[in-house]
Amino acid sequence: MTKIINLSNGLSEKKLKNILLKNRLSENNISDKVSEIILNVKNKGDKALGKYTKKYDKFNIINNVFKVSESEINLAIKNCSNNLKKALKVAAKRIGDFHKSQIPEDFKHKDKEGVYLGVKWTPLDSVGLYVPGGKASYPSSVLMTAMPAKIAGVNEISMCVPAPKGYLNASVLLAAKIAGVKNIYKIGGAQAIAALAFGTETIKPVNKIFGPGNAWVAEAKRQVFGKVGIDMLAGPSEIMVLADNKNNPKWIAADLLSQAEHDFAAQSILITNNLFFAKKVESEIKNLFKTLPRSEISRVSWNNNGLIILVKDWDQAIRIVNFVAPEHLELAIDKPESLLKKINNAGAIFMGRYVPEAIGDYIAGPNHVLPTSRTAKFSSGLSTVDFMKRTSLVKCSKKSLLNIAPSAIRIAESEGLYAHALSMQIRTNDLKNEK
Repeated sequence: MTKIINLSNGLSEKKLKNILLKNRLSENNISDKVSEIILNVKNKGDKALGKYTKKYDKFNIINNVFKVSESEINLAIKNCSNNLKKALKVAAKRIGDFHKSQIPEDFKHKDKEGVYLGVKWTPLDSVGLYVPGGKASYPSSVLMTAMPAKIAGVNEISMCVPAPKGYLNASVLLAAKIAGVKNIYKIGGAQAIAALAFGTETIKPVNKIFGPGNAWVAEAKRQVFGKVGIDMLAGPSEIMVLADNKNNPKWIAADLLSQAEHDFAAQSILITNNLFFAKKVESEIKNLFKTLPRSEISRVSWNNNGLIILVKDWDQAIRIVNFVAPEHLELAIDKPESLLKKINNAGAIFMGRYVPEAIGDYIAGPNHVLPTSRTAKFSSGLSTVDFMKRTSLVKCSKKSLLNIAPSAIRIAESEGLYAHALSMQIRTNDLKNEK
């Protein structure tokens, strides 16, 4: 089956959009099962956590000691190579420096009526980080969630990571140590989200939950939202690459498969204006399947969801970009800055031929927790501000209250909210009488 869609050969953009709207998510309804897990953890606490950990992770936690001990953390760090330690410290420094630049400033302002207005920023009291566990673990996800939490000034940072058959990934624990996470719990799945939301005998509830996970984790986050905040509901990973024929086709093929190897439902799309180049990239993808260790995943992902779209010009390409709103967008062309103003919808943009998207996953600095499934049309990637709250400040003097209250009283009365109007009227009348 060919993966090349030629828009200059009869296929309309409307038909292409129908292809792009294909649902890549599993249709299995797990909502009721997740609800049951959440309710059990809410009502039975540690006992329910122990039961689910034994059932799903094949791990019998003794005496419900879910917290990872300092000795376990230190042992894991010893098992990590010095090269990995150095690399994670470099990544943490770059991620930290970038997120420090996002710290918002309080401000105050006195308007022409004499009203004092302002904004006060405060960190969240507590957050919970979910990190996938096991052999395919992601220390980068630890850094991308823990570093901005630390920089924002969050006092209590808790992390849940599954330990299948008791196995804890050493690199995840190392990343947590570097980022200053002290409360690490050996639980995963929907039960971990429930524990962070409602608390148990040994786990404190948090104000907001961050981090990627499988469909069960995503559904649990959806269901506890409102009781706690959540960062976003992440779907399968996505990459879109705009590339001309000046690129090395093997580079572009590798970029496309860098996201395809995440998940069977991931999507990789190449947009180009050169048919010969499109075929070369397609050929290189097939060659890479022969050598990549996770090709059993990337092959299914590419065959089911991958596309190469041949466009007439970059304006047509930009229309597709803004429709898809990809999580990751590479502009592997000359003068990529020339397209930026036209791009409204993308989670992160990588500009030029020498910046593979993967550099953003690990070490560039900006956060790799990004909106997926077209949600970049209305949301942004994770930032320091997501770990903070904004509080408005208002202060009136006698004079400024008399200046602005009459209009507010009229609006309140028009809404039939007479106690609202009275709370202002009673003050203004007394102040007028003082004169």
